Amino acid sequence: MTTDDPFADLDGYVALPRAAGLTLSPDGRRLVVGVSALDAKKTKYVPALWEVDPAGARPARRLTRSKQGEPGAAFTPGGDLLFVSARPVPDAEEDEAPQPALWRLPADGGDAELLAAPPGGVQGVVVAREAGTVVIGSPMLPSAKDAAQDRELRARRKETAVSAILHEEYPVRYWDHDLGPARTRLLAGAPEDELRDITGHAGRALEFDPVWDITPDGSTVVAAWAVPEAGGSQRFALVAIDVASGERRVLADDVDHEYESLRISPDGSQVAVVVQERPTASKIGDSWLALLPIGGGELRALTASWDRWPHGPEWTPDGSALVVVADDQGHAPLWRVDAASGEVTRLTESGAYGNVQISPDGQWVYALRSFVDSPPAPYRVAMDGTGAEALPGPVPAVEVPGRVEEVTTTASDGARVRAWLALPHGASAEEPAPLLLWIHGGPLGSWNAWQWRWNPWLAVAQGYAVLLPDPAISVGYGLEFIQRGWGEWGGTPYTDLMSITDAAVERPDIDQTRTAAMGGSYGGYMANWVAGHTDRFKAIVTHASVWALDQMGPTTDGAFYWGREMSPESIARNSPHAFADAITTPMLVIHGDKDYRVPIGEGLRLWWDLLSRSTAPDGSSPHKFLYFPDENHWVLTPNHTKVWYSTVLAFLAHHVRGEEWHRPEILG
Repeated sequence: MTTDDPFADLDGYVALPRAAGLTLSPDGRRLVVGVSALDAKKTKYVPALWEVDPAGARPARRLTRSKQGEPGAAFTPGGDLLFVSARPVPDAEEDEAPQPALWRLPADGGDAELLAAPPGGVQGVVVAREAGTVVIGSPMLPSAKDAAQDRELRARRKETAVSAILHEEYPVRYWDHDLGPARTRLLAGAPEDELRDITGHAGRALEFDPVWDITPDGSTVVAAWAVPEAGGSQRFALVAIDVASGERRVLADDVDHEYESLRISPDGSQVAVVVQERPTASKIGDSWLALLPIGGGELRALTASWDRWPHGPEWTPDGSALVVVADDQGHAPLWRVDAASGEVTRLTESGAYGNVQISPDGQWVYALRSFVDSPPAPYRVAMDGTGAEALPGPVPAVEVPGRVEEVTTTASDGARVRAWLALPHGASAEEPAPLLLWIHGGPLGSWNAWQWRWNPWLAVAQGYAVLLPDPAISVGYGLEFIQRGWGEWGGTPYTDLMSITDAAVERPDIDQTRTAAMGGSYGGYMANWVAGHTDRFKAIVTHASVWALDQMGPTTDGAFYWGREMSPESIARNSPHAFADAITTPMLVIHGDKDYRVPIGEGLRLWWDLLSRSTAPDGSSPHKFLYFPDENHWVLTPNHTKVWYSTVLAFLAHHVRGEEWHRPEILG
């Protein structure tokens, strides 16, 4: 049965279209937004590209359509739209698996045409703003000299049914996929010509959320480059690659810092980059925006004295300033940073912004804006800070079944701790709502944006109030606030969560006798910690959660990082599994087998530690384990999303509201 309210009906919820990605044409007249929607079978989301009027006068119109979808977009100087799609490639071998290829939609209309189809696929398309040179990333096998040989080597592996990978360096996995045997290389050239390999076999250098940009004249690519270190570790340096010769030179490489989120200036002389100070087990590293001459020279910090973490820099057309996003007090505003002085000016107030684009005349900033109560949508923001307005986008607005309020408290050390509280419309002193404490992941995160995977409004529609707190180690409150919980995950973050929960249940519209806690990833870690340290909650849901720190550290996809954040002593102090004997609260454990960030062993061990302590003669237990054999750290497919929410809500209804347990129908 479906209803007009997507938050009261899971079929309606998963059918909501979702905006992601924003690209502005060089003349500033076309704004392209990516929108994902259910396919005909309603089993996956398919992305398409839509055009939005930057002036806000015309309605949005769809540009692309295919069963495979089009997830990325970039413009050429002449206004042609480039995009990536795994749609069928002309003259492809019948048994050849489709890979994402590079396509062009001409500015003057007409059908899309194929530009490049390397056998390993296409990612990270960037275009030189003046020359039109295109740069893409594409995985190739180590011994391949070119795309033709790569295709031949792939065919040989397929014919001989070889799937094995011989690793000679770390890591071997990343989030939800194996690394190798192919490794990403950069290909570059004019759109009309065959793209050339300009890096050769780069090993791990471009494997991890790779970022690169190209100078306006098309002569130089700047990229973040992973550099191997002793002990299986690595760091990110910054390199410049000559497009004509492939010669590579180092712009910045420092064992105490890493470089990411880069953007080349309009005149091509310097690159803006986010510098991250590498943390230790006792001290969180800071992060700031800096400028670096591409021709060589000293790095100049712009925002080192600003107690916020900028990311996603975009230059103004005249090169006098940059626009960045930085979390702040439960929001993620846009900020203008003066390129000469580093002076920071706030451009927006409420909401969380991303995918920044700037008009050619420098008057407008375009971005996707969301908030706890509103999905991402295209906005136009005045560069002078006088206001922001929604544009007529391709995704209809949604009306959530409640309201958002702020809750604050003072921690024992004097720190101000705050949260968003999503309340159903009917919550009152006469009808107080049961409370769900939802703990964010990260742990370097903040509840300030719309969440598709952990959407509070599905619970609000069932009559729950949902508390979304930012405890110690959350971002947007300054370095010292993060330091309060650094290396001691079970310390101040836990007491902050309990304090903000105390503040919430003091409200007359909250029923303090009916509460539950839940979290995913680091939030799942904290849910496990809560379970072993208090019995105040009626139920606990833990998703993709860390259970045994000593086990998880060496088996996660980036084990080298753990030594930077956790000492052996803090691991021993802060591991939830050490407190398994104290757990009395019913727990719903959720884990995906393809989760390589928090490997499935964490969920399996937690499940066994709970069940092995069962004392019922018949072996029964109040705990449950929802296992997804083919999902990763997140649960992404539409039907599994419905399984996730229906199981969580049924578990909560049973333990928090005292309703009879009903196994969700979708599980059979």
